[in-house]
Amino acid sequence: MTLSPVALNALSAPSQRGEAFALYIHWPFCLAKCPYCDFNSHVRERIPAERFVAALRRELAHEAERLGRRRLTSIFFGGGTPSLMPPEGVGALIADARRLFTTTDDIEITLEANPTSVEIDRLRGFRDAGVNRVSLGIQSLRDDALKILGREHSAAQAVSALEMARGLFPRVTFDLIYARPGQSLADWRAELDQALTLVADHVSLYQLTIEPGTRFEGLARQGKIVIPDEDHAAALYEETGDVTARHGLAAYEVSNYARPGAESRHNLAYWHYDDYLGIGPGAHGRLTLGGELWATRRHRAPEPWAERVEATGTGQVSAEALSREDRAREMLLMGLRLESGVDAAHFAARVGLSLEEAVDRDVLAACLDEEYLAVLPEGGLRATASGRVRLEAILPRLVL
Repeated sequence: MTLSPVALNALSAPSQRGEAFALYIHWPFCLAKCPYCDFNSHVRERIPAERFVAALRRELAHEAERLGRRRLTSIFFGGGTPSLMPPEGVGALIADARRLFTTTDDIEITLEANPTSVEIDRLRGFRDAGVNRVSLGIQSLRDDALKILGREHSAAQAVSALEMARGLFPRVTFDLIYARPGQSLADWRAELDQALTLVADHVSLYQLTIEPGTRFEGLARQGKIVIPDEDHAAALYEETGDVTARHGLAAYEVSNYARPGAESRHNLAYWHYDDYLGIGPGAHGRLTLGGELWATRRHRAPEPWAERVEATGTGQVSAEALSREDRAREMLLMGLRLESGVDAAHFAARVGLSLEEAVDRDVLAACLDEEYLAVLPEGGLRATASGRVRLEAILPRLVL
C-alpha cells in the first residue's frame, strides 16, 4: 500500500490544541513491596512523614520560582502509597499548589489509596484536604488472587473501600490486574462484572507482566508461577473490552476504560504529551522552558532525595533538552495508546516535525494495510484495537 496525498495531508493539519500543565507528587513509601511491582516504592519500619511532606513542599516552591504562575489543570498523588501520607500534609501541598500557580475552576486532584483499614480510615480526611478523585488499588476481588499478588487487604475490605469512597468523592476509579496465573475467561468475566457493579465510571485494567528485578521474575524463572500465554492473554483482553462495553465504559486508552467525561484528565496530559511537573523521589517531568522541551528526573532513593532538597531546594539530578526525534518517539509512544490517537497539529507543535516527517513511510503503509493504524479524517494517526496491543513491536520500526 502507498500513502495517498489525502493521507499525507491528514498527517500535517494546523494546530488546534493548547499546552496543559499537570503536577505529579510522588510518595515513595508502602506498607509492603508487592512481588509484581517495579515502581519506585520503599518499605520503612517507620515512615518519616513530617520530613518528607516538608521536602515535597520545599521542592514545589523551588519549581514554582522558575516556572512562574502557569495554569495548573490537575494534581496527582502517586507512589508508593500516598494514602499513607497524613491528610494535613496532602492539604498543605494542595494549598501550596493553588497559591503558587493559577488553578482551573474544575481542577482534578487525585490520590491513590489501598483498601487497608489504616488507609481507608483516612479517606474522609483526604476529601476534606481537597482531593476530589480517589484511585483505589483493588487489584482483585478474589482472596486467593490477592494472596498471590502479595496484597495487604482482603476482598471484603476492597468492597467496603469502594462503597465508602463512592459516598465521599465525586469521582472514583480503581485498578484490577488480570491474566493472573490460572485465570480462566469465565473467572475474569465474573470478577469484572462484580467490580463494575460497585463503581462504573472509570477503571484501570492491567495485564500482569513479569517485570525485571521483581520477586515474580525470580518465581517465574524457577517455574513457580506461570502467567497465561500470548493467545490466552489476548482472549482475556478481548473479554475485558466486551465486559466493560456492556457496562457502558469505553476503552479510551490501552488499559483504561471510562464513561464519557470520566476519563482521567491527569493521565490524558501524559498521553497527549502536554507539560507536566514531577516532584518527589524518582519523579519525572516534561516541561517547556526557554523554547525547549526538557526531560527532568529526581533522585530515586528517598533519603538522598530529601537531603538534596533540604540542601538546595530540589532533588533534581538531570534535565535534558529533548531532540525533535526524541519528542516524536515519546509522543507517538504515548499518543498511540489512546483510542483517539495522535492529533497531527498538536504533534507538529510539540515535536517540530510533521507526522509525515517523523515516521517511516513504508512501515506506516504496511501498518495501514494491516489495519494496525488508521489515518484520522481530521488529521492525525491512531492505532486500531489490534494495533494497540502490538505497539511495542510497531513503534521501534515506525519512528525514524
